[in-house]
Amino acid sequence: MRVNRISRAHTRTGAAALAVAALAGGAAAGAGPAAAQPRAAAPAPQCSAAYRIEQKLANGTTWQMCWRYEGKAGLVLEDISYQPPGEAKPIKVLKSAKLGQIHVPYDDGKNEYDDLTSYFFGAGLLAMAPGECPGGTIRTVKVPDAWDPANANVKGLCTTTRARGHAYRMQGDTPGKVYQKQGGDLLVYTVNQVGWYEYITEWRFQDDGTITTNVGATGSLAPADYDAGDGRGWPIGKGAKDYSTSHNHNVFWRLNFGLDGSSKARVEQYDSKVSPPARGQGPTNKTTRTKVTKELAGDSKNMRWWRVISNKGKNKDGHPRSYEIALGPSSPYSGRAYSKHDVYFTEHNKCEQYASNNPLNCGAGAGKSVDKWVNGQTLKNPVTWVNIGFHHIARDEDQQPMPVHWQGFSLVPRDVTAMNPLTPAELAGENGRPRDGS
Repeated sequence: MRVNRISRAHTRTGAAALAVAALAGGAAAGAGPAAAQPRAAAPAPQCSAAYRIEQKLANGTTWQMCWRYEGKAGLVLEDISYQPPGEAKPIKVLKSAKLGQIHVPYDDGKNEYDDLTSYFFGAGLLAMAPGECPGGTIRTVKVPDAWDPANANVKGLCTTTRARGHAYRMQGDTPGKVYQKQGGDLLVYTVNQVGWYEYITEWRFQDDGTITTNVGATGSLAPADYDAGDGRGWPIGKGAKDYSTSHNHNVFWRLNFGLDGSSKARVEQYDSKVSPPARGQGPTNKTTRTKVTKELAGDSKNMRWWRVISNKGKNKDGHPRSYEIALGPSSPYSGRAYSKHDVYFTEHNKCEQYASNNPLNCGAGAGKSVDKWVNGQTLKNPVTWVNIGFHHIARDEDQQPMPVHWQGFSLVPRDVTAMNPLTPAELAGENGRPRDGS
């Protein structure tokens, strides 16, 4: 149910009217200057100070990026680069990163929502109090298609830092010698309301080069959904009177890599297979690499992973830089073709922006969902789509308010630097063979 007590008249009818208006005008215009568009060859983000995020973390790593804001997708991060200690200049990682859809189908088949494209997720940006951004800065965002046009400027973008715990720990050769370092992250996040739900869209940029993104659902269970007496819900409240309807949250992200400043990249899939013990030896494990040269709808399996590889840059060991896609826990929803798969790699097409109910006109027969865009094209400038699903069967503890439940994934650097970027100076020479030469 998408209407709530503080919806500011943003009903389904209102959302539909906004959608028609957006289609009539083409793509929704994002807030922010035209200069915020990235230029791959530049050493720093090409945007004005108001739209630039730059943070040097305690361990010496610096993250830089531009931000802008769209009426549907909400926060968009662009021209993202990472400069760890020991690197002479920033390493370009992503041209753009944003949500690609939040698809919410209900178990009873009566309701199904595309929160970004049908209910203008971006328009529901909420203001944050200082306590919601501890130690950080809350920036003002001009919200396109704001529910309340008279109050379109919302203090709703938090940038802050946070301790992560151990970055590493290693017992040294000398008795009592311990190498350890505490890690730190740059956090960038917003809170958006759609109906009774409030979504926290969080990006974490770690000092070791890892990027983790999560969407956290919180807010309230919709009282109008306390009608699941058909066995598809869970009793909420006293006795067995109010049954909250179970439903899925299928969150999609859209990533356009720009490793080393180039849109061109390669994709590889890795699979490992454990064979039964042979006579005289234990089980063996063989890992195989498959080059993904055509568009792919990929399914997660045990010991399967993918990486996106730079066509331009190598680390100091001469190895091509890449980022591995590390999926978080997921419950893929099989009710729609586009939500069955965990990752998609599609050839870049600027009109393919949303994983389902894409409002842009991509031409006759192009389809409105990401599964339709996997049609055999050769991958030269791959766009990565990640789908993480969560089946929400409500519980008594979900009220009131609902604890945050998170879903997301990580982008893990693989050969981006020649060694751990946080390696202490005493161990900088231990690259490859141990120092004893064995």
